[in-house]
Amino acid sequence: MSNHESNFSVWGFIKGFGKLIIGVLLLLQGLIGLVVLLLFVGVLVSVANGVAGNADKPQVTVPEEAALLINPNGVLVEQAAEVDPFAVIIEEAYGIDEPTEIEVHDLVRAVRKAKDDDRIKGIVLDLGNLQIPSSSASKAHYLAAEIVKFKEGGKKVIAVGDYYSQDQYLIAATADEIHMNDYGNVVIYGYGRYSVFLKSFLEKLKITSHVFRVGTFKSAIEPFIRDDMSPEAAEANRAYLDVLWREYLRTVEQARGLEQGTVENYANNLGDVLRTVEGDFAEAALSTGLIDKLTSRAEQRAHLIETFGKDKDGKSYKNVNFRRYLSALGDRKDGEAPNIALVTASGTIVDGEAPLGEAAGGDTIAALLRKAREDDKVKAVVLRVDSPGGSAFASDIIRDEILAIKEAGKPVVASMGSLAASGGYWISAPADEIWAAPTTITGSIGIFGYFNTFEEAAAHWGIYTDGVGTTSLSPILATGIGPLPENVADIIQQSVEHGYERFLEVVGEGRSLDTEYVDSIGQGRVWIGERAIELKLVDNIGGIDESIEAAARLAELENYDVVEMTETKTPFEQFLSGLSTQATALVGADRIGAGRNATAVSKIAEKIEEQVEFFEEFNDPNAAYARCLACE
Repeated sequence: MSNHESNFSVWGFIKGFGKLIIGVLLLLQGLIGLVVLLLFVGVLVSVANGVAGNADKPQVTVPEEAALLINPNGVLVEQAAEVDPFAVIIEEAYGIDEPTEIEVHDLVRAVRKAKDDDRIKGIVLDLGNLQIPSSSASKAHYLAAEIVKFKEGGKKVIAVGDYYSQDQYLIAATADEIHMNDYGNVVIYGYGRYSVFLKSFLEKLKITSHVFRVGTFKSAIEPFIRDDMSPEAAEANRAYLDVLWREYLRTVEQARGLEQGTVENYANNLGDVLRTVEGDFAEAALSTGLIDKLTSRAEQRAHLIETFGKDKDGKSYKNVNFRRYLSALGDRKDGEAPNIALVTASGTIVDGEAPLGEAAGGDTIAALLRKAREDDKVKAVVLRVDSPGGSAFASDIIRDEILAIKEAGKPVVASMGSLAASGGYWISAPADEIWAAPTTITGSIGIFGYFNTFEEAAAHWGIYTDGVGTTSLSPILATGIGPLPENVADIIQQSVEHGYERFLEVVGEGRSLDTEYVDSIGQGRVWIGERAIELKLVDNIGGIDESIEAAARLAELENYDVVEMTETKTPFEQFLSGLSTQATALVGADRIGAGRNATAVSKIAEKIEEQVEFFEEFNDPNAAYARCLACE
C-alpha cells in the first residue's frame, strides 16, 4: 500500500469517526432537548392543573378588615372569552396588564360575597380602566344596584379616580364618598346613535351595493345605501335612547341625593356651569354635587389607609383585588339538589362552532342546550341572551334545541341581558317566559341580506368578465368582478322575504301572538325592555336572578343548584390554546392600538382588523341575517 493510500485511509477514518461523534452529540442534544421540552410542558400542565383544579384549596389570603378593590381593566361583558390558567401566570410574571374582558357576574358575585364577609370592611371603586359600551348600560345598572345592596349592611364604599367617564360615573355614584383628582373631570353627554354613511363614497369607488331586506325600520344596512339616517330609524333610535337616558338620570340622582333635573342641566349646560368656576372641570363637578372631594392621588391613598389601615408592607391600604378575592372563594360546587342549567348565548350569532365569549356559535350553543336536556339532574333551563343576533340559520338551530327541551318536559326561561335583538329575540321567543331589564334593547324583528359587487370599478380599470354556462344561474359564478344577475337578485329577495315570514311565525308561535300583530311591531324596529312588556314581546322586568327564580317556580323546585353549561377543556388543552396568544403578548405583537398613546397608524390597523372580523361573522349559508347592527 502506498503512503498516499495509507494517509487517505487514516484521514478518511478520522473524518468518519469525527462525523460519528458529531452525529452522536447531535442525537444526544436532540434527546436532551426533547426531555427538557417534555419536562417543561409537564411542569406547565401541572401548574395549570393546580391553578384550574385547586379552587377548593385557595392560595389567596384575605386580610382582616380589608377593602375589596374593584379595579377592573377591560370591557364589561356578559361572558368573557376563555383565558387559560397559564396565561394568568405569564401575565403576572412579566407584569403584563393588558385590557381584557370583565364579566359583570364576576364583579357582582364578589360584591355579594363581600357583603357578609367579616374580613371585608368596605369597597374601593377604582374604575379608571373600566370600559362600558353604551349598549351595555344594563350591566352598569346591575352592578350599581348590587353595590347599593352592599351598603345596606353598613359597610362603606369609596370611589377614587383621576376622572370619571359617563358610564363609570353611573357605578361610582353609588359610593358613600367620591374622590376625584383636582385636575380631573366628569363629562356627561347622554346617549346617542351616530353612524358613518357610505353611499356616496361607494358610488365614487364605483362599488355596487346589493340590499335585500324586509321591514320599514330595518336600518342595519342604511350606512351603505344612504348618506343620512332615515326618519324611521331616527324615530326608533330616539325611543330607546330616551329610556336609557331617563334611567341614567334616575339612578345617578337617586344615588347622590340630587334634585331631579340636576344631572340633565349639567349635561345640557356644561358651558354655563364652567363659567361659574372659571372653566375648571373639577370644580364644576364638585359644585354640582357629582363629586364629594377633590384630592390628589397621594391624598386619596392616605385617606384609604386611614379608613382601612396599612397593608403588610406599610405602603398602601389593606385590600384584596376582586380577582384574588374570587380565587380565595373558590368555584361554586354542584351539590346533590336538582339543577337549573344556565346557558349563555353572548355575542354575534354565527353558523357552526365558536369559542364561548367570542361569539354565539349555533352548533356550540345548541350542544350546550342538548347537554342540559339529556342531563336527568337538570330540571329547568335559563337561556341568558346578550346578542344583537346574526345568522338566521344558526338562530333556528338554537331554537330547535329549545323546543326539544320543552318537549322533554323541562321549562325554559329566557333572560335578556343588555341586548337581545333580531336573532337574539329569535332564540328567546320560544321560551316559557322572557325576562328583560328596563334598559334591555330587544325586538328588531326583521331579515336582511347585503353584499357588494365591483363590476363598475373593474370596468374603469379595463377588467371584464365573460364566459358561458349551462343554466340561467351559471352567471352567478362571475358575480363580484361581474354584475349580480337579475334572476339571482330576485331569488335572494324572495329568500329574505320568506325568512321574515318565518321570523314572524317563530315569534307568533312562541309568544302566542297573531303574525299580523307581530308584523305591526316588527318591521325591524328596536324596542327597549319596559316598552317590550307593553307590546307582549317580554313577560317581566328583572335580571338573571329573577329569571332563575322563575325557572325554579316553573319546575316546582324549592331547593336547587344553578349549574353553568360550559365547554370543558383539560388544563393541557387550555395551555395549548393560550400558548400562541401569550407568545405574542410577551413580545408585544398583540398590542396594536393598546393604551392611550397608540399611534395613528396602529389605530387604523386596529380598525381594519375590526372590520375584517366583522365581515367574518356573516357566514349564514343562506346569506340571510337577523342582526341588529344599529344596536351594537
